[in-house]
Amino acid sequence: MTTKQHIHTIIRTAAAVLAGAVIIANGACGGARSASAEQIPTPKDGETTAITVGVCPGPYGEMIDEVIAPLLKDDGYELTTKTFNDYVQPDKALASGKIDANLMQHGNYLKKFSADNDLDLISLGQTPTLGLGIYSNKFTSIDDIADGASVAVANDGSNLARSLGVLEQNKLVTLKDGVDATKASVNDIADNPRHLNIKPIDAAQLARSLDTVDAALVPGNYSWAAGLDPKDALALERQDDGVIEVFAIAGANKDTHFAKTVTELLGSDEFKSAIAASRFKDFGKPASWNE
Repeated sequence: MTTKQHIHTIIRTAAAVLAGAVIIANGACGGARSASAEQIPTPKDGETTAITVGVCPGPYGEMIDEVIAPLLKDDGYELTTKTFNDYVQPDKALASGKIDANLMQHGNYLKKFSADNDLDLISLGQTPTLGLGIYSNKFTSIDDIADGASVAVANDGSNLARSLGVLEQNKLVTLKDGVDATKASVNDIADNPRHLNIKPIDAAQLARSLDTVDAALVPGNYSWAAGLDPKDALALERQDDGVIEVFAIAGANKDTHFAKTVTELLGSDEFKSAIAASRFKDFGKPASWNE
């Protein structure tokens, strides 16, 4: 092979490699676009659109299966659930397009997590919600909680603040004046008259921690999954609008037929009646239901 032929061979080989790399890169980008931005299709006549809803252990997957999915079936949507074992992955999966919606978080958490992680996620409306409770295998009332007792709380920012709010509601701690109740941390406690040893841990471990701590503040989904009876709680939170569960989707789907259908359903008398006839009838209700 002459020197000139050798040079041409090198050029052709380099061009082929570059072309292959471009094809692979374009294919990868195309896949990523479809995963993160593809809109939920409107069901065609006689056909259904499959919807995957992310949930955490607890009642909200059951609420999807027993109430929401049947009500959306006539609209052409077939809902199934995918269970995640923490509060982090469902929103990341939703933002990346791995799931179509989720029902596993309250409004305050959705806002904070979306902002902290730069995710475009929105709420379509609220659902009845089992409140966070103070549970104990050792004490039978708030008054019994002893000086120096160990108390486990969720370690994620939103539910930590929520837990501290419940402790304050029950006069177990006092938060500093002017603290944003949705962002409070252990450092924002101004007064701890019973010298409680507050232990932030992963929310999924709170129910199990009852064997090793004196009390734990357990969010409703995890208390339900662990078989804890709300009637046995030393106290339940006084729910405000920010701690009511929300049905969330990616912002890219906010104008879809699915989004409009779900929004309409969550505010409908049909949904309220279905809840009233279900196992979830005693959950805290969205404030809008009383308007």
